[in-house]
Amino acid sequence: MSSPQAIIDNRRGIIAMLCASLFFITNDTVIKLASDVFSTSQMMAVRGVFSTSFALIIVVALGQARHLRKLASPLVALRATLEATVAFLFITALALLPLANVTAILQSTPIIMTLMLVALGLERVGWRRWGAILVGFAGVLLIVQPSPEGFNISVLFALSAAVLVSIRDLVTRRIANDIPSPVIAASTTMAVGLAGFVIGFVRGEEWAPFLVPEVTYLVVAAALVTMANLAIVMAFRNVEVSVVSPFRYAVVIFALILGYLVFGDLPNLVAMAGMALVVGAGVYTIHREHVRRRQISALSVARPETTGGETGR
Repeated sequence: MSSPQAIIDNRRGIIAMLCASLFFITNDTVIKLASDVFSTSQMMAVRGVFSTSFALIIVVALGQARHLRKLASPLVALRATLEATVAFLFITALALLPLANVTAILQSTPIIMTLMLVALGLERVGWRRWGAILVGFAGVLLIVQPSPEGFNISVLFALSAAVLVSIRDLVTRRIANDIPSPVIAASTTMAVGLAGFVIGFVRGEEWAPFLVPEVTYLVVAAALVTMANLAIVMAFRNVEVSVVSPFRYAVVIFALILGYLVFGDLPNLVAMAGMALVVGAGVYTIHREHVRRRQISALSVARPETTGGETGR
């Protein structure tokens, strides 16, 4: 049975996860609106400037400015780099694909993480989770619905973002607890903004004028992504990940609602079925991981001398 403190932490994590999902999908909606005017790099750079300003204000207001030196921490820097890459891939895909479709593809993260652990030899997976992996990727195919002409490159961007998100979440859980969440969020906004300037310079892009109504979208997106990054960091710290993670799938519902209300996009029945498979497979994967860890823990207590013999489920 979980301790009272663990229950409190898990509730805080669930609330933070739901808030992060709502903030992220609203940010994605605003960014998709702005993509009609601005390039991906320009959106990353401009949003990054504003979101970094907001993040630093939060850090200073909370009296955590002294922790800013920890931005150079290897894991914090790695997480920020991963987030910047994810932002580029995701925003690029978002400009080309329906909001709900891109969002659903990104929710294959737990399935991809399990597959990566198996490929690296870090974990053994039983038939149940192999079944969940197959179901999840079948769901992705139903969402993508590849045509005979070939694979849509924008889908590849979305899938690549999902892979990097799984690595980012793993890195987040390994960051020391003495590094405040607002500082980690600030590192993310800084990295994304800097990446936008670098990408724009390397590509030699000619950015659109800033004196257009759509620039307001980027300011709003900056505030939303700052709050979202802060919430997602809080969601994964000192919690039972198997309890909190399933609530990330609320974002699919949010995406369907906003995609229809703002853009008039409504996935066809095949894509909707695919979304259901991805969400179901993801939740089941998280559940089986929780069961497996509990079995390993129980076996370790009962027979300490055989802690290495448990297989995946």
